[in-house]
Amino acid sequence: MPECWDGVGEGNAGAVKLAGLGDSSWSPGHLLSPGHQEHDIETPYGLLHVVIRGSPKGNRPAILTYHDVGLNHKLCFNTFFNFEDMQEITKHFVVCHVDAPGQQVGASQFPQGYQFPSMEQLAAMLPSVVQHFGFKYVIGIGVGAGAYVLAKFALIFPDLVEGLVLVNIDPNGKGWIDWAATKLSGLTSTLPDTVLSHLFSQEELVNNTELVQSYRQQIGNVVNQANLQLFWNLYNSRRDLDINRPGTVPNAKTLRCPVMLVVGDNAPAEDGVVECNSKLDPTTTTFLKMADSGGLPQVTQPGKLTEAFKYFLQGMGYMPSASMTRLARSRTASLTSASSVDGSRPQACTHSESSEGLGQVNHTMEVSC
Repeated sequence: MPECWDGVGEGNAGAVKLAGLGDSSWSPGHLLSPGHQEHDIETPYGLLHVVIRGSPKGNRPAILTYHDVGLNHKLCFNTFFNFEDMQEITKHFVVCHVDAPGQQVGASQFPQGYQFPSMEQLAAMLPSVVQHFGFKYVIGIGVGAGAYVLAKFALIFPDLVEGLVLVNIDPNGKGWIDWAATKLSGLTSTLPDTVLSHLFSQEELVNNTELVQSYRQQIGNVVNQANLQLFWNLYNSRRDLDINRPGTVPNAKTLRCPVMLVVGDNAPAEDGVVECNSKLDPTTTTFLKMADSGGLPQVTQPGKLTEAFKYFLQGMGYMPSASMTRLARSRTASLTSASSVDGSRPQACTHSESSEGLGQVNHTMEVSC
């Protein structure tokens, strides 16, 4: 299969490389920009807008992304995936960006009475995407609401998920008090301002005016507001993510794949991510708390997150020779494993760092650079 990707070249922020898409088994869909193809995929719960970057690389998993509420794949992930060092990763994997229903740029407004899919149904839409493109399994990257959807997806369809990077995940449902607070906020604030309080901490809202103003404008102008309101209402009526650490309750359900949890040290989702970490298997979970980073670490600290993602992929047997230069890590065990040079699915390694006094293994990286 010829390789097709677009990226930022060394020393040339505008460099774009494109190869042909001559293989008839790979449907190009609607060509957006070099290396990007747009598709509308039919699922049991309606159409999903998907953008594919690159082409499948043998049996390697696809990288599948799911954005946070208030955003779409562009607003959530463009900065991260266009970061120069990220090209070392994306040239080895096909990338599949999923937009939640009605959240993509230029989306038509849903008709009156439209029932937005539940969080479980959003997760159940994803196998149709995987099957449409012939992916055998995926490595998911989700932020906020998208992290919750991907976690649900991995719980329901564990054989389709190779690994997960969950940024700002909150495993807790919303109770009546939370619901009432959200409704009150909606009465006193515009929808973009309400969403901003989910994406950014109070400190960021006060201090980081340029970034916040940019997102306020884009959320208000790029995302259809009626469709966003439906997604926002749904996310704020979600149930608890049904996970528990193995051994803590009978027949505990948990994520079976390697997971990297990510949160900024100044993020509104910090407490939720810490709680999620307490509910996952410590032998397969990495917790990454990023210093000097707020609610959108993939936007404000793309270099650190790229370095951590390379490290995560190495732990699963991919990219063992990738350079690790920027990330200061504190660990007591090597996470390297045999490379997957032929693209076959590697055996995920076991994170093994002793947890003092507990006899468990846990793996926590705290980025301080």
